Amino acid sequence: MQKILKARDIHIENITQLALLLWPGDNYETLEREMLRYQEDSTAELFICEEENEIVGFAHVQLRYDYVEGTETKPVGYLEGIYVKEAFRQKGIARKLVEVGQDWSRFMGASEFASDVEIKNEISARFHEKIGFKEANRIICYTKKL
Repeated sequence: MQKILKARDIHIENITQLALLLWPGDNYETLEREMLRYQEDSTAELFICEEENEIVGFAHVQLRYDYVEGTETKPVGYLEGIYVKEAFRQKGIARKLVEVGQDWSRFMGASEFASDVEIKNEISARFHEKIGFKEANRIICYTKKL
């Protein structure tokens, strides 16, 4: 049976391991510090999905007060990251995690919810569209060393 729960400090190690699968180029210790910081941040929340006492997915939701592409209000609930272990996909877990994140965002005063997807990540784009997100814009970001 799946349970969606607000994460606690005891879940941070498992969440960090999942976050490293989502963002493989990141450093474990850095991600762990970020996850702990979110636990203390009143504008952020981490949610987990447990199935048979195993954490199989997580979502990081945050309120954004800066401009969010395609939105008109502030704050905006923002899906910063979501990951479900491969063996547990196609069971509605990600949808449930997003729904809980949306509920939290509403409770926190947001009337809009947003997310982003890397332009090449077609699987994530299809998931977002399937659960009701509408594409707001496409951008390409550039950097250069000074």
